[in-house]
Amino acid sequence: MARAHSYAALRADGAGTTPSAGGGPAAVSDAELVERVLGGDSRAFAELVMRHERVCIRFATRMLGTLEDAEDATQEALVRAYRALGRYDSRGPFRTWLFAILINCCRTALVRRTRRTRWVVADGASVARAAAKTPPDGSDHRDAIQRALMRLEPAQREAFLMKHVEQLSYEEMSAATGAGVSALKMRVRRACERLKDLLEEEPDVRP
Repeated sequence: MARAHSYAALRADGAGTTPSAGGGPAAVSDAELVERVLGGDSRAFAELVMRHERVCIRFATRMLGTLEDAEDATQEALVRAYRALGRYDSRGPFRTWLFAILINCCRTALVRRTRRTRWVVADGASVARAAAKTPPDGSDHRDAIQRALMRLEPAQREAFLMKHVEQLSYEEMSAATGAGVSALKMRVRRACERLKDLLEEEPDVRP
């Protein structure tokens, strides 16, 4: 890679290209795209961005609480990933490697937020745009869930989202976070228990 790209440049490199992430027989794997980027084809990274950006924003929105913060964290993660692409090990999923970078960006954002006096929770429309798995109706319910998520300890929220929203295996979660499988299972269990208690306090959530 001849130059360090900004996020805007990485997106611009892919202008006019057609993503091949549809899963058909002609689809190019993430690992093959990485090889193309390392070989000098920066446009191949634009396709990686198109494949993974939406999922990254969804995770970061639920982790950080606002779409604006999520987009900032995602952009930072993608630029960092581009610059560190030579360290990607193709024996593991690219998504897991990218999530490790994104998680660090989210953690940094949360550390910065400790200086603020209160948490800011995303409005329902922002969550709906970022969370592909969330139905378009039931905004009160969606907001209640987001408020409850934001009251979890960050490590528990992180583990819960990876397991139950992004559906990573515990092995993938361990690779992305550096935490052991047993510790992650405990975080997920405690997150589920805490969420249940928090949602029972929410007037917008009905059995």
